[in-house]
Amino acid sequence: MRGIILLNGQPYDGEIDDRGALVYCCDGAYDWAKGRVRIDRNIGDFDSAKSVPVPPPEEIYPSEKNFTDGEIALIKMLSDGVKEIEIYGGGGGREDHFLGNLHLLHRAHSSGAKCIMITDNSVIFCASGEIPLGEYVGRTVSVLPFGGELHILDFKGLKYSYPERVCYGECRGISNVVYNGDAVLRVEGTALIIVNRGEV
Repeated sequence: MRGIILLNGQPYDGEIDDRGALVYCCDGAYDWAKGRVRIDRNIGDFDSAKSVPVPPPEEIYPSEKNFTDGEIALIKMLSDGVKEIEIYGGGGGREDHFLGNLHLLHRAHSSGAKCIMITDNSVIFCASGEIPLGEYVGRTVSVLPFGGELHILDFKGLKYSYPERVCYGECRGISNVVYNGDAVLRVEGTALIIVNRGEV
């Protein structure tokens, strides 16, 4: 099953294909998403939304809580058995929320789900093992360790080489370029992949 989570960061300007997807909208994201995306469930404390959401939320959470609205949506989606998740509206806005949204990618990955965050500028996801990158030919791709040291076991189809390992806190994987459709990266550990949506 495919899922979509809409967040109250920078509104996403592109088209969102909601066909066959389960769509959860978080709080103030309703203001930019209504009329553009089919919404199956509105989730959150609704301290940011400027209008009453449709459909009405099944539960309104207290504004002072231990989880962000996006985290609640992700937990619900994972518990519903969704294995492929797209997040929109996760970039921009408050930097602390953006960093938190990156951690949602890590949580989904650790739970065995494929989760990507799509912004106007980037496609961002966590991955381990063999990571195909061929669909991003001509794009700048950055690879960062997430949660610990990243061992680079093999790579091809990329402009620049990688060291055998990238330690947490290092930026040595920033700004590579995908050269061909066979591009692949094989790693041990968790990589945060950031693909620039514009061509080099």
